Amino acid sequence: MPDNVLKGRGAQKNVHNRFAENEHEVLDDYLNFCEAEGEEADKNNTKYLEVFPKTFVNKVDSPDVGMMYSANPYQGCEHGCVYCYARNSHEYWGYGAGLDFERNILYKKNAPKLLEEKITSKNWQGKTIVFSGNTDCYQPLERKLEITRKCLEVMFKWKHPTGIITKNSLILRDLDILKEMAKFNTITVNISITSLSEDTRRLLEPRTATIKQRLKAVETLSENGIPVRVMMAPIIPSLNSHEILPLVKTVAELGARDVAYTMVRLNGQVAEIFKDWAHKTIPDRAERILNQIAECHGGKLNDSNWGRRMRGEGTIAQQVKDTMAIAKNKYLSQRTMPVLDRSHFIQLKDPQLRMF
Repeated sequence: MPDNVLKGRGAQKNVHNRFAENEHEVLDDYLNFCEAEGEEADKNNTKYLEVFPKTFVNKVDSPDVGMMYSANPYQGCEHGCVYCYARNSHEYWGYGAGLDFERNILYKKNAPKLLEEKITSKNWQGKTIVFSGNTDCYQPLERKLEITRKCLEVMFKWKHPTGIITKNSLILRDLDILKEMAKFNTITVNISITSLSEDTRRLLEPRTATIKQRLKAVETLSENGIPVRVMMAPIIPSLNSHEILPLVKTVAELGARDVAYTMVRLNGQVAEIFKDWAHKTIPDRAERILNQIAECHGGKLNDSNWGRRMRGEGTIAQQVKDTMAIAKNKYLSQRTMPVLDRSHFIQLKDPQLRMF
């Protein structure tokens, strides 16, 4: 890796917040603790700040993301995935989408309380809530604070349908709760695995769990009756697009029930961050990869059109789609993800139904 690369970080620079007139300066007296995951980060230590939201469960308006409601215990993410679409959301908190997104993590300790208030409110009907619709609910800070675990305890208490998206093997810490939730068919887990190569993982996702650990999570969860879908998201031309068949084969052998994918799209400030990262970390391939990404989105690095933005268009996107279809037909043809059961939640919530 070139000497000018910040080790343990995805973004290689900060970018100015488009919505702020002034740069944001972080004070050093924020909480500064956390057992590191993945690669060791640069010497500019991550800072942690508690925030106090009034709501926790979010309605998802995007029609092509596969969820109606999401919940995010953390804002910003120390995993440092350079392609992450959620980087842009950090600007609404007064930070930049680049290194700020990885170095300044906001956490919501009141999330379990807000969650229980929401799902027990009068008109709530128990629609599935997905944890990590924006940033990873099992990022490194979760090891210390256990906010996600406390939220899962609330969800299990009320037998509420729950989805999880993560790329951290820390999820296995909560296997005890997940196993109980699976008995009521109220849990599905989505494990993000973008590559089988550790070299690629270190470049793209420097502080995430290793590929070996994530594959172990797929296997362990599956062995314990917890439905697992693997997310190959995103697929990046000339970087991991050649791994579709071997990746699907591997996770199918470990018990995954499905594999989903998205084509990379570099929305908002992510385009500038990704271009800078590519030229610093893979300079010999940078322009080819960027050009192929643009080819998938009508000549641009991003496409915001519903439906098309996740799959792309053109020859490369079609090749990816066809290869994924072949892989799923070959290795996952007899498997499906379950429809989660909310009848247990409805019965618990309605005192009259409890009598039956």
